[in-house]
Order: sequence, then C-alpha cells, then structure tokens
Amino acid sequence: MNSPSSQRDTVGGKEGSGEAALGRVRKVPGGLRGLGPARDPAPLPQETGKGSVNKMLYIEENVPLKDPGDAESGPCKLETPGPTQEDKSNLEDHPPRLVDTVNDVSKMSNETGMNRDFHMEEVLPQSSLEGKVKEKMHNAFWDHLKEQLSATPPDFSCALELLKEIKEILLSLLLPRQNRLRNEIEEALDMDLLRQEAEHGALNVPHLSKYILNTMTLLCAPVRDEAVQKLENVTDSIWLLRGIFQVLGLMKMDMVNYTIQSLQPHLQEHSIQHERAKFQELLNKQPSLLDHTTKWLTQAVADLTMLPPTCPDTPDSSSVACTSLNEAANNPEPLSPAMVLSQGFLNLLLWDPENEEFPETLLMDRTRLQELESQLHQLTILASVLLVASSFSGSVLFGSPQFVDKLKRITKALMEEFNSRSEEAMLMTVSEQVSQEIHQSLKNMGLVSLSSDNTASLIGQLQNIAKKENCVRSVIDQRIHLFLKCCLVLGVQRSLLDLPGGLTLIEAELAELGQKFVNLTHHNQQVFGPYYTEILRTLIPQRQAPETEAQSL
Repeated sequence: MNSPSSQRDTVGGKEGSGEAALGRVRKVPGGLRGLGPARDPAPLPQETGKGSVNKMLYIEENVPLKDPGDAESGPCKLETPGPTQEDKSNLEDHPPRLVDTVNDVSKMSNETGMNRDFHMEEVLPQSSLEGKVKEKMHNAFWDHLKEQLSATPPDFSCALELLKEIKEILLSLLLPRQNRLRNEIEEALDMDLLRQEAEHGALNVPHLSKYILNTMTLLCAPVRDEAVQKLENVTDSIWLLRGIFQVLGLMKMDMVNYTIQSLQPHLQEHSIQHERAKFQELLNKQPSLLDHTTKWLTQAVADLTMLPPTCPDTPDSSSVACTSLNEAANNPEPLSPAMVLSQGFLNLLLWDPENEEFPETLLMDRTRLQELESQLHQLTILASVLLVASSFSGSVLFGSPQFVDKLKRITKALMEEFNSRSEEAMLMTVSEQVSQEIHQSLKNMGLVSLSSDNTASLIGQLQNIAKKENCVRSVIDQRIHLFLKCCLVLGVQRSLLDLPGGLTLIEAELAELGQKFVNLTHHNQQVFGPYYTEILRTLIPQRQAPETEAQSL
C-alpha cells in the first residue's frame, strides 16, 4: 500500500509551521470511503517470530483511543461525541474500540478475514436509551460550560479539562516522526501555562479554539475537509468547541479504520490461524464435534450423484447450463472435493430452520448465511415481478433504465414495508402499484394502455408469485442458485458475463449477493480446509478424488 504522503502533494509547497507538508490520502484502498488518515501509518516493529500478532499488539500501543472522561470522573468530563446525525445511517450499535477489538479476535478475526471493506464507526442511535442518556449528558455539559464562561469572573475549570482532552486527541493522531508539530501542540496547549492564565482570568478560549481548528485542518482526512471548514464560520465559542469535539471523534475513527486497512493482510492471516486453532482446541475436548459437518458433506455428495430435475423448455443460457448439469450427472466424471463443497454451501441457503444439525464449522457464519438467504429470497421475488411486468409492458418501457429502476424501488420499498407480514398481502399491493405505474407510463409515452383483461391478468400473475410453486418464481429461484454456483466455480465477474434470462435486470444486486457468498465460503475453506479434506477422503473414493485435488482445499 502506498503511503498517504505519496498520494497527495504537500500543502503549501514546503514544510512550514505545523508540518504543512503532510500528505493526505484521498482514497483508502479496500472501500473505506476515503476515510484515510492524513499521514502515513506508523512503521511496524521488526518481526520477532510472532508474526501478525505483534503487529496487532503494536496497534494497541500506537493508536491511543482514550475517550475523554475515561481516566477519571467529574462534572467536567465528557466523552468524545461520535458522528453527527448525518453520519449515523446504516451503522452498527456499540462498536468496540480498537484495543478491545484486537483482544476479541474470535469475532473480529472472522469479520476482517472475509470482509475487505470492514470498518468501524462509533455511534449510538438517538432512539436507543443509551443514546438518549448520552445526548442529555452532553447537553448538560455544554450548558454548564457556557454558564461557567459567562460568569463574572469566568470559571475556566471545565474549559481546562476540555482543552486537556483535545490536546491528548491531537497528539494521538500524530506519527512519531512529526516532532515539530508535536512540539507546537505541546507549547500552544501547555496545561501549566493555561492554568496560570485561567487563574488570572486571561485564558483566551476563542483564540485557542482557532488554533485547534487550524491544527485539525492539517491532520484531518480529505473526507473531513468540509466539516472542518464549516467550523471556521462558527463564531460562538461553545458551539465551536462542541463542533471540534464532534469532528475529532470522527478523525479518531478514521485513524482506526486506516490502521485496520493497513494491516488487513496480516489480520486475514491471523484470522485463519486463530479460528483454526480455537476450533482444534474444542475438537480435542469433543471428538464428535465434526459429526454434523460430516452429515452435511455426505448430503452434498448424495445431491451430486442424483439426477437433476428436467430443465424448463426455454432456449436460453440457463437451459444450456442446466442441460450441461444433466449431462454431467450421467457422465462418469469423478466428483471433486471442490464440487462437493460448492454443493454443500449452496445447500446452506436452503437450510431448514428446524434442523438443528447445522455444520459445526459454519456456526459462526450462520447469521450471515441467514442474511444471504433472506437477500436471495427478496431477489427471487423482485426478479419475478420484473419478468412478469416486462411481458405485459413490452420492450419500449423496459428499454428505459429509469422505468426499470422505478419499478425496482417500488417493489423493494414494499418488501421492506411488509417484511413482517405475509407475501400474499405484500404482492397484492405490489401488483396494484406496478400495474398503475405501467398504465401511467404507457399513457405518458403515447402508447396503447393495457386493456382491462390484460390488467387483470397482470395483477393475477403478480399475485401468484406469492405461491412457492409458481412457475416463474421457481425458474428464477433455480437460476439464481445456478448463478451462485457459477460464482463459486468461476468467480463473480465471469459469472456476470452470461447471466441466465430473467436475471439481467437485477445484475447489480446479484453481483453484491454473489460477492458476499464467495467471500464467506472462501474464508471458511481457508480456515477449515484440512478438516474438509479428511472428511471427503472417506466420502469420495481415492480413485475419484486425486490426492492433488484433495490437497487443494
């Protein structure tokens, strides 16, 4: 990974006051939404034989994440606020701090191992009890600070505590080599000197706030430039300090995410070794721990040796693919471990919730698999609705991406709204709105509207999608599963090149689903491959599974 300083020209063209020559990252590789720090990550210590563990421990020592108020309690202590309301969409509740995350490797190792875009965001939903309590405490603090500074003579006790916390945060965002800027901060925010000024009533809070803001301009990632610039227009000292604390909270999390991204390869390797070692410990204590995994793979072998159902009589790519599968079933071509595992992973997306014999090697991924199954189910309904609608509205309407996107938005919104209700009720509403949208769009384009008979037929066919045995729904479901199987064999991008009929309208959604599925299964194979190899040696005769193929797991 290129260092941040190599990706952006120096500020001001020379190294001036405040180390203005610091480079800043515009985009962090791996999808971290540009949340890179404004400087190079700290260099890793020399290897000492412990590999990535040492690197991870090094994070704990070199990325201080002390929230204001952690060290001691008191009326003038305040936790660094998390993101503002604008940054609070789609965030997880109560994410751990980096030190806690590194220690809790069982959970984070699995997440970082399969999710290259993994990042952390510190936020409490306003609707939660803890979020409401925190907001009230913060409001009380800022009100108290305002009263103190407005008093005659002013009381600077809380302001001093606040400045102390800000100083610690700014210093925590520096690299060891940034000695000049470190000395500037130490001098400008010398707490002993500031206390003396406060005792004589000469503490200039607005001046110090402006200095802090200028320093943040040097240290923040480009994605925070706008937030910092907005603070420059704030004239009220209290609101300025409050805004500074909010942005500093975001800057701290930016640094955490960049550090995680920098160590991603080491975290992934550590994840594999850690999960395998923990599982082996359990297996040593409980030798029957792989019984359910063995049954799962046994079923996958049985599924592959059975003749697939007859293909629908449709001359498209899915028919050709299905035919090839039928031919493969009648072909004495030997089974391979990769084929068995692919079938086994696909079976997990059809897992009966009542079946408690879930594979032990996938228990940590069970929630993710359930989410993928739910996403697959929604895409099946969405693609079915679009396919039926296209057969009635013709190529003119469905040749418009705007029209297709509108139908997708309508269907997705109703699926979300009716999430806890029956599919019949949901599709009844979908059928009405889709038919109205088609009718209105045809009318707007000057085309012949649907007749009353066609409208009734459209609504009826859309409502019938609620039945699992519905022909359109069954075909779409089979084709999505076929696509996912191709993703495991060929990869997502190659599988998208020749999508079966009826799936092209949900290509973007399929790509997301396929990538998540591939990431999950790939990480699982890396961790538990040796166990799968041993099990499959007993399920697949050696003449069918060459040693080299078995070892490839």
